[in-house]
Formats: sequence, structure tokens, C-alpha cells
Amino acid sequence: MDDGPTGVQAPPFETAPVLGALAFPVVVLNRDNEVVYVNSAGEQFFGASAPVLTGRPFSRLLAGDSPLLSLVDQVRDDGVSISEYDVTVTLPRGGGRSMAIHASPLGEDGGTVVISIQGHATARNIERQLVHRGAARSVTAMAAMMAHEVKNPLSGIRGAAQLLEQTLKGSDRELTRLICEETDRICALLDRMDVFADDGPPERDEVNIHEVLERVQRLAAAGFARHVRFSNDYDPSLPPVFGNRDQLVQVFLNLVKNAAEAAPASGGEIRLGSAFRRGIRLAPPGGEGRVHLPLVVTVADNGGGIPDDIAAHLFDPFVTSKMGGTGLGLALVAKVVNDHGGTIEFETNREGTEFRVMLPMIDLSSARREQRS
Repeated sequence: MDDGPTGVQAPPFETAPVLGALAFPVVVLNRDNEVVYVNSAGEQFFGASAPVLTGRPFSRLLAGDSPLLSLVDQVRDDGVSISEYDVTVTLPRGGGRSMAIHASPLGEDGGTVVISIQGHATARNIERQLVHRGAARSVTAMAAMMAHEVKNPLSGIRGAAQLLEQTLKGSDRELTRLICEETDRICALLDRMDVFADDGPPERDEVNIHEVLERVQRLAAAGFARHVRFSNDYDPSLPPVFGNRDQLVQVFLNLVKNAAEAAPASGGEIRLGSAFRRGIRLAPPGGEGRVHLPLVVTVADNGGGIPDDIAAHLFDPFVTSKMGGTGLGLALVAKVVNDHGGTIEFETNREGTEFRVMLPMIDLSSARREQRS
């Protein structure tokens, strides 16, 4: 490896062109937190050339007591990659920017750390925190209003139609029957929305998420997903989730149903997976600190992807691309995941869509205390 201007080693020749081609800033630090490499996007971000930046203490590139410094220390201490979203990065020349930071140890000694700074990803990851919470709040308010203000007059309309039906004949009776059927359909829709009106925390217990996924797969394979092939990639060492089993079944049943409807009639596939990712942390809006979300459950299909105009508002209520769909399934999924202290995100393209449900690692002793209280 070649030495930089201050005698520190730069990344291998094979690595530097790869990092240099990336569109977001990448910085490599040695054990003393000195910059040993910065790509061209990093030069633009920090406003200086690589020869000027190389060998400088990383703290001098940042303003004040930056959270990036403690993040680098934690990566070294724990020896694992860490991703943090909505991190304010302030440079000496001024102007704080909210960014997504990914830091990983590099090499066997763990002293070298590579940092990537991604601005565009931040908006997407902040959105995944906020969008389902906003959907939950808006649907909750709407459900409460509709339950009180709409169901009562609908009951009166149905009763009046039944009385009229007794005095009519032929095609006129068909019209009253239509009125009754449509009021029943609207009431059923309102009943489905009642689940959003409950703002209290769900009754929770230790849940084996793989048992939940196996039950969902059996239900789906026996019904709406008979035409697709299932494949599983589970982490058998995944700890239990502290959650409501029935609600989690409903969450993944909705996701699998969407996947089955998106998958092609011939050659359709749904992939269910689970993993433990220690480094994922998010900041809940309005909360203090960052929530660790290491339990990741995925539901992926090989359909044609989600249209851009739908994807931008996917968790909003009444947003759907399905003929006759209500657009409440994913809004319900978002609310339940939020109630469990987790978050949900997705990636989609023409080759398929993958939903990732991230749930927090909850201290079991605290969970048992919550159950007893």
C-alpha cells in the first residue's frame, strides 16, 4: 500500500477506485482518528482536496462535539457495523445537515473505521419512521369520527329500506335490497377501521416470530397464495419478540397477501426471512435517545414492483392500486408495527418488492415487569 502525504497508509489500490466511484462521501480513519482516505464525494462534502484532508484529525473536519466521534468510538469498542439515521453533521464553515451515517470496522485489528455519509438515504429513512406514525394518527382520528358520525345514520337508512321493501314489488324491491347491501358493506368497512381507534398499547408476551411466520405461510398456502412457491431464510438463533401474537400474525398475513397478489400467476415466489442486525438504530420522533431495532423480518415477492405514484404514499390510508381494494391493509400494518415500537420500510423495482419489519430488542426482565403491572 502507498503512503499518503503524512505517512499514513491509504486503502489498497484495488479498493480506492471503487470507493472513489461512489456518489456519497466515504472517509477512512486510522486508530488515531486521522483521515487516511477520502473519496471525491468526500472532498466536495468537506470542501477540501484529498491531500489536504489526509492525515488531519477527523475532529477538525467537524464543528463542536459531533456525534460522529462517539459513533466511531462505539464501532471500535463493539467491533460491529452501526447505522444511524437523522444524525446532524455540522462542518466548521457552518450549516448543520441531517444525514444517514454508516460506520464499519475495517481490517482484523478493528482500529480502522470506514464511514459513509448519505444525505438522500436520510430522507427515505426518516420517512420510514414518520410515515407509518402519521398514517396511524390520521386513521385513528378518522376511525373515531366515522364510527360515531356515520354508523348511526347508516343504521337508520338500512331500517327505512327494510320497511320500504315490505310494501314494494319486483324491481323496486331490488333497489331497496341494493340499499341494504351497500349500507352493510360500508358498516363492514367501518368495523375494519375500528382497530385503528385503539390507542392503548397491545397486550404483549414473548412471541416466537418464526412460529408466527409458519402459521402465516400455512394459512396463505391453503388459500390466496396457492399459486406461489414459498422459500424461507430464517436465523434460528433469533430471540423472541415481545409482542401480541395475533396482531403480528395479522401484520405478516397482510404483507404476504400483498406479495401473493403482486407475484405472477406462473412462477410466483414469496421469500420469508429473519435476521439479527445489531447495528440498526433509529431516533423515534419526539422521543429521547435511539431505539435499537435488531430484529428484522422480511417479506419479498418477484412481482413487477410498486408504481412510483403509489410507493410515495404506500402507508397512507385508502391508497391502493388493487381493483376493489380499500387501501387499509398497509395502514393497519404500519399502526401495529408502530404499537410494537418498531418500524417498516420497503424497496421495490421491476423485479419485485421487499418489505422489512424492524422490531426492537426488548429487555425480557422489563417485559415481565410490564406484564405484572
